[in-house]
Amino acid sequence: MTSYQADPETVATQSLSTNEMIDELLDSATSDDPVAVIQTVIASLEEDDTAMVSHTQEGHLWKFKYGSVEVFVQLTGLSDDDTLTVWSTVLQLPTKNEPQLMRKLMEMNWSGTFEACFGIFNDQVVVVATRTLAGVSPGEISRLITIVATIADDNDEALQSEFGQ
Repeated sequence: MTSYQADPETVATQSLSTNEMIDELLDSATSDDPVAVIQTVIASLEEDDTAMVSHTQEGHLWKFKYGSVEVFVQLTGLSDDDTLTVWSTVLQLPTKNEPQLMRKLMEMNWSGTFEACFGIFNDQVVVVATRTLAGVSPGEISRLITIVATIADDNDEALQSEFGQ
């Protein structure tokens, strides 16, 4: 992975709210270039220059720190059939009282995860969202990344405290 640095030309320096800044940055990114949009969103969310990106034949993979979590963004390619997947780990398995944890996660999936959901991947509870690129807008890309990062950061410490080993 290589470290990703925001282009100073595209980063707003005025006193704007986070949402206004993201909107301004997205306006400057081309809507038909999901890589530029993803990099713009990550640059607006990541902390302490933690963003890294890996380019392979299978696509792009970004990783950045948001609050107390690491967020991953994977883009499998640039065609309409390719996918954008965003995920973040919130809890390592196994845990204590897994039946109660699973019930809590299912209830949270119903009411508080928007386009994202809780799932299990590699013995970890994750927050995940995925979408094909067909018809995706810069706002939808931004929303998926922001939702996963926010839900993971808002819930990881409470879940670890209640259910962690």
